[in-house]
Amino acid sequence: MLEQITVNTQSSIRVAAGAVIRFDPYQIDGAPHDADIVFLTHAHYDHFSPEDLRRVMKPDTVLAAPASMREELRQAGFMLQKAFQAGESGDVSGYSVKAVASYNLNKPFHPKSNGWLGYIVTVNGCRIYVAGDTDATPEAAAVQCDLALLPIGGTYTMNYKEAAALTRKIQPQAVIPTHYGSIVGKKEDGRYFADAVGSEIQVVLRL
Repeated sequence: MLEQITVNTQSSIRVAAGAVIRFDPYQIDGAPHDADIVFLTHAHYDHFSPEDLRRVMKPDTVLAAPASMREELRQAGFMLQKAFQAGESGDVSGYSVKAVASYNLNKPFHPKSNGWLGYIVTVNGCRIYVAGDTDATPEAAAVQCDLALLPIGGTYTMNYKEAAALTRKIQPQAVIPTHYGSIVGKKEDGRYFADAVGSEIQVVLRL
């Protein structure tokens, strides 16, 4: 599954495993119009970019997002087909999905009250956790997954040390760090994160 996952920048993630599933498309080159499903985690510009959404969507793309984003999507010209709230499970185009609360514990940028999300999506038997912009919350620490994509850049999310501790807590088979090396966080944070996780869990650097 790892070879089927790419990270464009920030948390712009593409999973190509039969269907093409994108998360938070941002700074997309060209106009591939390749997404069968798009998941949005929250409404900040580097995660909800209408221009980039239009570059990846097709006429039949299914758009899934927090229920709290319904009006923002409508105003931008998009119809939300699958709305999730934290803790909900559902099916999106045949894929099992569980929504996980994504928020800050001691920062003002991602209040829990906004209803923003990460997702656990099961693809070909692999439970992929895309955390969104979050700290190491109790909900994140309770996640059971095979592959985790976690923000490590700090400032707006947990930093690489906190993300490494969360990784050791939830024990995925592999982890891909995100949300560093561009808007926030240094490129070297990926290497620091890998060192902090240790050798028992596979760390794959995509940025």
